[in-house]
Amino acid sequence: MTELIYHTDSYAQTFDAAVTAVDDAARTVTLDRTAFYPGGGGQPNDLGALTDGTTTWNVVTMKKVGSDVLHTLGGDDPLPAVGAKVSGQIDWDRRYKLMRTHTSMHILCGVIFRDYGAQVTGGNMEPLQGRMDFEFETLAGDFVREVESAINQEVAAARDVRVKILPREEAFQIPDLIRTKINLLPEGISEVRTVEIVGLDLQADGGTHVRNTSEVGSIRVTDYKSKGKSNKRIYIEVG
Repeated sequence: MTELIYHTDSYAQTFDAAVTAVDDAARTVTLDRTAFYPGGGGQPNDLGALTDGTTTWNVVTMKKVGSDVLHTLGGDDPLPAVGAKVSGQIDWDRRYKLMRTHTSMHILCGVIFRDYGAQVTGGNMEPLQGRMDFEFETLAGDFVREVESAINQEVAAARDVRVKILPREEAFQIPDLIRTKINLLPEGISEVRTVEIVGLDLQADGGTHVRNTSEVGSIRVTDYKSKGKSNKRIYIEVG
């Protein structure tokens, strides 16, 4: 089992770990602990590097398989052996932009749910930009401008962002914990990670976030589209 440092500390930029498995053909290594986010929930995987003090490998992608995270390493250098001690370095500029973006999308989600009761039907993000789909019948320019004003008020409110890992039974007693139209949580998980923007939003989520909405910066709604009768898409950029 890989200890998921990013689950409890999104600000960890470096970490030490031991190699627990190696696949030379796939050029993947599994570590006993990692701060690299493997991707999921619309958030891309982290990038960065691993080193054993002699060789440095670029971490080009990751994949979570069961309770392990597999790190794919670039280049042609031989991979570290099982048992080797390595240090990891996150591409922090990219990660922090993604943290700000992910929190901005939770602000958008929280405002839409609070003010209009609409559920999320999809979403995706890149550093400093993203889109979310909502279950709306109609979407107009005046409405979008109202939403943009409301989400920036939540940034200015400097709301704390709190992460908890709860037993499944306790987590599912929280009303409206699942904000997506379809419950994407696997049936077999025993614990649920929640992300709360205090006073605005509380939902199940596995991604990385800033500690306070004031870190997000200004949010601009750049476009909106109809993706079907009851599916409307909102695009945002983070300043």
